[in-house]
Amino acid sequence: MFPSPVRVFRVVPFVRWESAALAVLGLLGALIAGAPAAAPFPRAAHVRAVTAVPAAPGSATPLSGYAIRSTAEVSDAAAAVSAPGYRTTGWYPAGPRSTVLAALVADGKHPDPFYSTDQQRIPAADFTVPWWFRAEFTVEDTSSRTYLDFSGVVSAADVFVNGKQVATASAVAGAYTRHELDVTGLVRAGANAVAFRIKPNNPRKNLTMGWLDWLQPPPDENMGIVRDVLVRRGGPVALRDAHVVTSLALPSLAAADLTVKAQVRNDSAEAVTATLSGTIGATDPTGPTSTGIAFRRDVPLRARETKTVAFAPADTPGLHLDAPRVWWPAGMGAQELYVLDLTVTVPVPGAGARSGAESGAVSDRSRHGFGIRNVQAPLNQDGARQYSVNGRPLLVRGAGWSPDQLLRWDPTYTEDRLAYARDLGLNTLRLEGHLEPDEFFDLADRYGILTLPGWQCCTKWEGEVNGTEAGESWTTADYPVAKASMAAEAARLRDHPSVISFLIGSDFAPDEEIEKGYLEALKAADWPTPVIPAASAKSAPLSGPSGMRMPGPYDWVPPGYWYDKREGGATGFNSETSAGPDVPTLDTLRRMMSPAELTALWKDPAAPQYHRSPSRTYATLKLYDDALAARYGAPRSLEDYVAKAQLAQYENVRAQFEAYARNATDASKPSTGVIYWMFNSGWTSLHWQLVDRFLDQGGAYFGAKKANEPLHIQYSYDDRTVAVVNRRPAAVSGLTARVSLFNTDGTQKYDRTVTGLGVGGDGAKATALTLPASVEGLSTTHLARLILTDAAGREVSRNVYWLSTRRDVSDYDESDWYHTPTTAYADLTGLRSMAQASVSATATTAVGTDAPATSTTTVTVRNTGTGNTPALLTDLHLVDGKDVPVLPVQWSDNQISLWPGESATLTATYRTADLHGSAPRIRVSGWNTPTATVPAAGRR
Repeated sequence: MFPSPVRVFRVVPFVRWESAALAVLGLLGALIAGAPAAAPFPRAAHVRAVTAVPAAPGSATPLSGYAIRSTAEVSDAAAAVSAPGYRTTGWYPAGPRSTVLAALVADGKHPDPFYSTDQQRIPAADFTVPWWFRAEFTVEDTSSRTYLDFSGVVSAADVFVNGKQVATASAVAGAYTRHELDVTGLVRAGANAVAFRIKPNNPRKNLTMGWLDWLQPPPDENMGIVRDVLVRRGGPVALRDAHVVTSLALPSLAAADLTVKAQVRNDSAEAVTATLSGTIGATDPTGPTSTGIAFRRDVPLRARETKTVAFAPADTPGLHLDAPRVWWPAGMGAQELYVLDLTVTVPVPGAGARSGAESGAVSDRSRHGFGIRNVQAPLNQDGARQYSVNGRPLLVRGAGWSPDQLLRWDPTYTEDRLAYARDLGLNTLRLEGHLEPDEFFDLADRYGILTLPGWQCCTKWEGEVNGTEAGESWTTADYPVAKASMAAEAARLRDHPSVISFLIGSDFAPDEEIEKGYLEALKAADWPTPVIPAASAKSAPLSGPSGMRMPGPYDWVPPGYWYDKREGGATGFNSETSAGPDVPTLDTLRRMMSPAELTALWKDPAAPQYHRSPSRTYATLKLYDDALAARYGAPRSLEDYVAKAQLAQYENVRAQFEAYARNATDASKPSTGVIYWMFNSGWTSLHWQLVDRFLDQGGAYFGAKKANEPLHIQYSYDDRTVAVVNRRPAAVSGLTARVSLFNTDGTQKYDRTVTGLGVGGDGAKATALTLPASVEGLSTTHLARLILTDAAGREVSRNVYWLSTRRDVSDYDESDWYHTPTTAYADLTGLRSMAQASVSATATTAVGTDAPATSTTTVTVRNTGTGNTPALLTDLHLVDGKDVPVLPVQWSDNQISLWPGESATLTATYRTADLHGSAPRIRVSGWNTPTATVPAAGRR
């Protein structure tokens, strides 16, 4: 969770594990980032997880863990398995959110599925039968009501409490449906047991989760319980469905009206007058919540009656806010948040006729955060979705999010990735299925990262679509599961200001019956943001056209491809696209692949790559490798292959984001959004990732970071223009752009300076100049250096390109759904002849006093050469005493190019503990820079 604008704390209830199971459960936490576990602990002979549940009304205590085992190995009846005290000899421990395979890997039963092809050694047959998930909880006071509240069962489960069945698998079906089971009559003082008999998952037949072509799917297909199972306690009147509907004045932002809604439910057999009271306060990351608004109302309820109670400015004037604290996406303003606290009380017997608030006892409570903001996404004149937030236009610069392959939840690892997304200048993450737990959206709210959640393509979710495409037909039972899933997710996500839409379709739009169910559920939940029919250019019967498109590409195309307003080029809203493979750093490759696999990686383009995708379309890296060899020259070693891959990925990712930024303000067919496919992989991958599994950063990462600078100078591959793009809210004037062209030996062949440049804010662009079509004496492979300085002469943006007088040529007539063929390649082989550059580096480190402690290493790197040769794409890696990268780390800049006499001072910020007691060092390398490591002295 580094670095973080706030600290996030989670209270974990007391857990009692018998024997050595405590140590085994602790191993789950060691599996951050999918790293191989240490030598497995011996499995406990008897596993018993017990959660202490308090009696406090409004408490919601997650079960702290489970004992799990295949039903094929358990002969006892369900009544016995779900009875308190049942002995779980030979069972495996699992965490509170766990798939079967995640637990077995943590216990050492199976090898690390993230290394080489070890996942293939795990027998899939073990997961073709149901598995038991069993836990116990203790209750001292049975006078309170008790409920089980849960979602996240993959794929369905029979549920038992204290020997009695309380729900069937036909009712508890679907990963996203939410269930509340009143078990008050079964709960006893002391130990209680709950057991889930979980059915195997098949994402093509169940409305759950699948992996498509993202990665090699786990053999258990993620069967398990992947969200918390809560034990809720309360009095006779329950409080549910609390939320806030906000209305923000546009464009002034001067006022906002809030409407608070909640359900109060009398679960008793007697009529009662309950009192619902609440407060709303603004949160302060540095201190407690401030209470600003208070309200209350008496609510008469008949026996078993449920009422929806609403407080609005008309009856509660305090809910009209002047000068509200408005929530903004990162880069556009502050992430202001509010907290809603609600309490329902009931009269105490014998206290007379006074209301519950005056003489009553607390029956239930609710507390959650929300933000005030406005999101709109109308179709523009070209039929493309154009998002705006709080009345200001927004170019969506995003990427696709992936959870862990085994759906393991780690808040620190998640926060690290969100910090990376913000560091890259991204403003949006798309979640196609795999909708993460609540904490993910809490973090997105605090980081200002917008989210686009939606259902997943090509699984049962798209079995019935608005068209003639063949899919898995739905049964009668699927329709209520789909609607209930939509209702549950809408209620869970609606108050998160980071959520700006829900995509009810992905590759396809739903048919009318399914869409009607979704829209009814969204309306009932007071869904506040645009509903998108599909991520592709499809229409739904009720919602109409999507305003999005999904033309690809998903495999290699040249950088210039992105500038054409056709296929996947920079026009409209492209909901998932990239040039496909993203080969990670050499450090990561050696952690994830065997020596034989590494040899095949660079020597054999036709070799099947297990760490790319299960899809036959992406079985090899041939398209990518052919382009790499044609443009840069055939690889001569693994190290040479990886170095060329970093160059190629840097230029391609940079071009993709730069093209969409340049075209965003065009009068005709502007670009309105782009989702890089993908931001990260849930596995160790060669495919679709800006950051790798271990959080190391290569050319793709720093290409995106460069392209998404707040104030940025960039070159256009199509028309040779040099533009300045300003993503800051305010306009900028007095800028100077200098553009120089060099041969690969550093000889300058062109140099021009343009002064007095100005550019508006919110994504505006200004064209500085157009490079000539030809320059005398310019070599086939050459370099372009772009430098932007402000009115005070300070460098504010620097961008270096490697270009060719021979252009890549795309054959659009032969395009298919995943790429456009290239018939001629740019010649960048001249880079191989660049002389070695002499680069020096000095570094110092300071340790902060925050908790957890962070360190900042400051590095000054200088090209000390006496000739003309630049140091191209100089990479800095922070490493420990064993030359292992310290991760995660945030660099102010990296992979920079310096000419002789030039220097740059960069900073790296990281958790001090990630050094593991070692002194920090800086490893310097580059395209034409020998690798060297220098100490980062001066720690204090």
